[in-house]
Amino acid sequence: MRRSPLLPIFLTVFVDVLGLTLVLPLLPFYAEHFGASELVVGVLAASYAVCQLVSGPILGRISDRAGRKPTLLASQTGTFIGFLVLGSASSLWMLFLGRIIDGLTAGNLTIAQAYISDVTRPEERTKAFGLIGIAFGSGFLLGPAITGELASRFGYGAPAYGAAVLSLTSIFLTATLLPAKPVVPVASPEAAAAAPRPAAIGRGDAFRRYFDRPLARRRLLEFFAFSLSFSTLIGGLALFLERRFSFGVKETGYLYAFSGLIGGSIQGGLIGRLAKRYGEERLALVGFATMVIGYGLLGAAYTLPTLLVLVAIAAFGAAVVRPSVTTLLTKSVGRDEQGAALGVSQSLASVSQIIGPIGAGWLIEHRALAAYGLMAASFAAMGFVLGLQKIPVGEPVEL
Repeated sequence: MRRSPLLPIFLTVFVDVLGLTLVLPLLPFYAEHFGASELVVGVLAASYAVCQLVSGPILGRISDRAGRKPTLLASQTGTFIGFLVLGSASSLWMLFLGRIIDGLTAGNLTIAQAYISDVTRPEERTKAFGLIGIAFGSGFLLGPAITGELASRFGYGAPAYGAAVLSLTSIFLTATLLPAKPVVPVASPEAAAAAPRPAAIGRGDAFRRYFDRPLARRRLLEFFAFSLSFSTLIGGLALFLERRFSFGVKETGYLYAFSGLIGGSIQGGLIGRLAKRYGEERLALVGFATMVIGYGLLGAAYTLPTLLVLVAIAAFGAAVVRPSVTTLLTKSVGRDEQGAALGVSQSLASVSQIIGPIGAGWLIEHRALAAYGLMAASFAAMGFVLGLQKIPVGEPVEL
């Protein structure tokens, strides 16, 4: 049996995500170790996103033209260097430097999604994008738990060095396993006729090109709402847990791991069947609704069982929204435009990763813990409202 073309990209994304999740729950505590306030912790998270905002569309277009593999290798090399800087940090500015380096080359997820679009048919794509969800879920299950142990035993620099080792492993996997020219599935004549004609996208008009199309604009806005909600939650979660439950990096890591277990379970076996039965649009609506519930009630959580129930509800929502909306986005543009469109979506995610953590940090600094959860829920509610709109008649959709 021929090996699945998705296996190399899954292994690459999994190792990348595992490295990321070693660092993600660590950064707020690492920054506070160097005297950072809650707001500065949010700015640290935003510094990565500001750089990613610039690099996302550029890397997406480069991957469309130069190929997925070389672009992914360059992006992974930047991540490796950024983790090394974090591990050797002796002051707060070095944490910022590490995140800036990583952000300027941050295209791993965008390119991986474009690769999946290259090698799958549209009707199979939600299930295929679920592989990224499995990678994220598995990474969040293992990475944060490992971080807690490493940080408590060897100091804050140890998880970052561990992430650097994983990043180097990811570079090796990409170089040796990922085909330079992925096999593109043959589309039917009807699908080829229905797909929009590709057009060259200049440096300055990527956003305008996709936002001028009603269907693509709607999908991008849905993705933006999801990213705002999720980024707000993640950007302030460690600080919220520290103040509400007196959690340290170890306990925070285990909560991230619990969330990863839920998300990985959903995307590992259920997402394909759910999408086939209910469709991506309806699935996204359900996901946004559960995110609203999980995030909105977070401020009312004062006991561990209540917290775990809300985290499980929210994790389910995020696990079904991401692959559903990403699939809907790729279906709204031509095959040769998918890398650029996903690059634009990554830029929107970067904007959300600027707004979310800074807003969450400011609210938590002012002890508005309930408002922090409501802020995340309000963005998910925006996605739900967008999902209720009707698809414009006559808008070209890739089949």
